[in-house]
Amino acid sequence: MTMAPLRLHFCIFNLLLALFLSQIAISFSAKVYVVYLGSRLGEEEEEEPYDVLRRDHQMLAAVHRGSMEEAKTSHVYSYKHGFRGFAAKLTHHQASLIAAMPGVVSVFPNLKRSLHTTHSWDFMGIGGEETMEIPGFSTKNQVNVIVGFIDTGIWPESPSFSDAGMPPVPARWKGQCQSGEAFNASSCNRKVIGARYYMSGYEAEEDMVEKVSFRSPRDSAGHGSHTASTAAGRYVTNMNYKGLAAGGARGGAPMARIAVYKTCWDSGCYDVDLLAAFDDAIRDGVQILSLSLGPDAPQGDYFNDAISIGSFHAVSRGILVVASVGNEGNQGSATNLAPWMFSIAASSTDRDFTSDIVLGNGANLTGESLSLFGMNASARIISASEANAGYFTPYQSSYCLESSLNSSKARGKVLVCQHAESSTESKLEKSTVVKEAGGVGMILVDEADKAVAIPFVIPSAIVGKEIGNKILTYINHTRKPISKIFPAKTVIGSQPAPRVAAFSSKGPNALTPEILKPDVSAPGLNILAAWSPVDGKMQYNILSGTSMACPHVTGIATLIKAVHPSWSPSAIKSAIMTTASIIDKNYKPITVDPKGKRGNAFDYGSGFVDPRRVLDPGLVYDTQPVDYKEFLCSIGYDEKSLHLITRDNSTCNQILTTASDLNYPSITVPNLKDNFSVTRTVTNVGKPRSIYKAVVSPPIGINVTVVPKRLTFNRYGQKINFTVNFKLTAPAEGYGFGFLSWRNGKLRVTTPLVVRAAPSNMGLMR
Repeated sequence: MTMAPLRLHFCIFNLLLALFLSQIAISFSAKVYVVYLGSRLGEEEEEEPYDVLRRDHQMLAAVHRGSMEEAKTSHVYSYKHGFRGFAAKLTHHQASLIAAMPGVVSVFPNLKRSLHTTHSWDFMGIGGEETMEIPGFSTKNQVNVIVGFIDTGIWPESPSFSDAGMPPVPARWKGQCQSGEAFNASSCNRKVIGARYYMSGYEAEEDMVEKVSFRSPRDSAGHGSHTASTAAGRYVTNMNYKGLAAGGARGGAPMARIAVYKTCWDSGCYDVDLLAAFDDAIRDGVQILSLSLGPDAPQGDYFNDAISIGSFHAVSRGILVVASVGNEGNQGSATNLAPWMFSIAASSTDRDFTSDIVLGNGANLTGESLSLFGMNASARIISASEANAGYFTPYQSSYCLESSLNSSKARGKVLVCQHAESSTESKLEKSTVVKEAGGVGMILVDEADKAVAIPFVIPSAIVGKEIGNKILTYINHTRKPISKIFPAKTVIGSQPAPRVAAFSSKGPNALTPEILKPDVSAPGLNILAAWSPVDGKMQYNILSGTSMACPHVTGIATLIKAVHPSWSPSAIKSAIMTTASIIDKNYKPITVDPKGKRGNAFDYGSGFVDPRRVLDPGLVYDTQPVDYKEFLCSIGYDEKSLHLITRDNSTCNQILTTASDLNYPSITVPNLKDNFSVTRTVTNVGKPRSIYKAVVSPPIGINVTVVPKRLTFNRYGQKINFTVNFKLTAPAEGYGFGFLSWRNGKLRVTTPLVVRAAPSNMGLMR
């Protein structure tokens, strides 16, 4: 054989080898992606499996050089019932090409998922079973932090409150374990180190006190156990709500100590009892107090309010007081407004509990629910207004009020009920009304709180107005409309997240507009935690409310106290506020339920908490008790009134010209006339030698300057003053929102700027 044919064979071999190796390289670089094509349109009949598969193969062939063979090889799965899409092995480049095709909603990698835990803490980025360690810091000192809960008591036998492996109670603890009904000294342990109950105020006001469950610290309502375990519950290996949200669960500071102050009974919490609890807690030695309760809006004067009073004195003694901002949802409805309190709004995580609703036309809709009941078959669906009974009008019956439904009309049907906004009617009770009338399912239309899951007693789901109108349109244009409601399921990855909950009370501060409230937002929507088995015979329950958001911040504050035990309440508060975020997990501005509008500081305060950043905030806005006394002077308290409060020789030195001058981690100017300046003081708690530069995003129509623009620190604990100057340029109606951020490398110390032009200036502009 001559050399030429050998060279030819060698070249062909090399070419085939190169092609073979390139195919291996492609196969190794390929990953499984999901190609999501959106919902299957309701009016369409479901395609034949062969047609679905052929369409998917055609899309894949387009990125495989037209090869149907390679398309079939890469295909993994087709989705064809509830929505459309497929999974396939693709290179990054191929995935990008498919993402650009018409009709493709999204393409995303098939990421590995772990078994799910108390999801709110994972969602915020901190994990671990017992330690809840934050990278770079040790929080093991949390065993020396004592957290007090003023609430409905505790169920000490819950696994969330086990003391296994915990060291002895801190020697400085001065509290007690008060005996009572079904509760004695042995009910406490090294986890729940103290428990008291208060009912004198309750007994003085209520007639039916003989029906009270547990005249002791024992929790019959569940609320207190829920909040305590959210903040400081131990790791539980299989926490779930009737199978939903199953997985390991723990509180924010699982090794911290719990002290319980039961002040809340069946009808509520009375001021007399609340003040007694504050009084004992201050003496007992708690370092943080958590109150998931508050007054109705509008809140009265600070010192006509037990919580404001109790917290003022607690903070004066170095105790941080964390409280919920309220569940009224309207602008200006925020409560727990005092600047010495830490007021928390509620937001979502990316976990939902949903039930599928399938209509007779094939439409597959989704609503929120915790009901594990499902329908075996489709049934007729009607508006509840069609089943009115007796003297009830169709309009009244549409709300599924008690006795408003005619059982002969409702029996065997799914009813669409309405829920009035801001109504105190029980949504759960509506499902009972439908069940008693013979209904087999309920769809509840509630625009305001459509994201709150409820454990209905029959197959049910909550939907907003948009989906509700689709269902009613289907009913009104169909001769025999039918529907089927499926059991609730857990869904992880719902977007956008976080969102501010619709029910969360909003600013501005109705009492002192110069102090921004709420301060921050935290998870408070559909939160799983410990419960009292007296109520529903459950160990765990899912609840929504700013009551649930509050203990999340309590848990974060406990971790800060563990790492920085000498920090003041205001320093801890500042660290959480200045590190909060106003963008969601998709790096877009946080939105507000129910309509998805862009949020602002009146919705979430400084933003959504980020526990990964709180232990190293760089700078803090620190205040001392004397500063709160000056604050009171600035809002009109004279020395006589001040002395009644402080019982000392405090004087009004006019150090603060207005309440805006309080050294608060947010800046609010509610009545800007032309020019206005505020001074703030920051304390270096980061590297001894550090330089911070000011970055400003001004409210619209306001010119904002900062003097100096650079802060140079030479030692830890050093304090530096700066001035923020506001000048009207083009006044707009209402409040404008911006921020000031002091930046040093990766550190961001961010302060909201909230400004409103004075009415007189607005008039000049017209």
